[in-house]
Amino acid sequence: MPEMPEVETVRRGLLTQVKNKRIENVEIRYQNLITGDVSEFVETVTGAKITDVGRRAKFLLIHLDNGYTIISHLRMEGKYRVSADKTAIDKHSHAIFTLDDGEMLIYNDVRKFGRMQLWPTATLDENKSLKKLGPEPLSSRFTFENIKPRIIKHRKDIKTVLLDQSVMSGLGNIYVDEVLWQSKIHPETPANHLTDDDIKKVIDCSNDEIKLAIESGGSTVRSYLDANGHKGNMQDRLKVYGKEGTPCPRCGTEIEKIKVGGRGTHFCPTCQVIK
Repeated sequence: MPEMPEVETVRRGLLTQVKNKRIENVEIRYQNLITGDVSEFVETVTGAKITDVGRRAKFLLIHLDNGYTIISHLRMEGKYRVSADKTAIDKHSHAIFTLDDGEMLIYNDVRKFGRMQLWPTATLDENKSLKKLGPEPLSSRFTFENIKPRIIKHRKDIKTVLLDQSVMSGLGNIYVDEVLWQSKIHPETPANHLTDDDIKKVIDCSNDEIKLAIESGGSTVRSYLDANGHKGNMQDRLKVYGKEGTPCPRCGTEIEKIKVGGRGTHFCPTCQVIK
C-alpha cells in the first residue's frame, strides 16, 4: 500500500500536471470506486477547475473551484496517470477525467480497493476519514506533547500502535519497521513501556525517514508508480524491510522476519530488544 511518502510524491506530480485545468468530462467505469452517489459526483465535478492538489496522511485532496474536494485514497494499488494518449486507458482504468487541454487524468486500480469521495472543501475537517487521523510526520502537530499521550495509553505492541492512523498518521508497514529499527525499539515492545527518550526517537526518526523517502520518490516494493509513471528509489535505502536473512547494517546480526498483529515485521534481534 502506498504510504505517506508515496502519496506525497503522487501529489507533487499531479500538481504540476493538472493544476488550473478544467474537467470537461468524467467517466466512472467502476461504480464502487465512488463513496456516495455516482451521478451526483459526476455532475458536480464536470466543469470544475482543479485549483490545487493537497494531501492529508495517505489521502489525496483534489481541490475544485466550485467549493468541493475529491478525497482520494489509493489503498493497495491505486495509481494516477495524466496522458493525452487513449491507449493509456485499459481495463483497470476506473475513472477518466478529460481535461480542457485534451489530456486525461486516469485513475487505475488493479485491485479495485481505492475510493473517491466528494466533500465540501470548507468542512474537510468534519469528514469521518480525515477527522480521526493523528498528527503526521513533518507537520507542526507532530510534537512530543501530542504524540506521547497517544502512544503510552496503549498496552498493545508498539508496531500495531504506530500503524494505527489515529495515533500518528501516514506510516504503514514499511516505514514503521524502518523507524523502529532506527529507534532501536523492538516491534513487540508494549507501547506503554516506552520511555520519553524512546518516544522522542520515534518522532525524530519518523521525520527523518519520511523526509528521506519523499526525497527518494517513495518506495517501489511491489507496484507503486508516481503520477509520471516512475518508480521510487527509497527501496534501495531501506535497512530492514524485506531484508530478512541479511546482516543488520548496524551490528551485522541477521535480520529476522516475524508476524506482529498479522503483519510481516522485520527487525534486528540484537539492536532491538523487548522492554
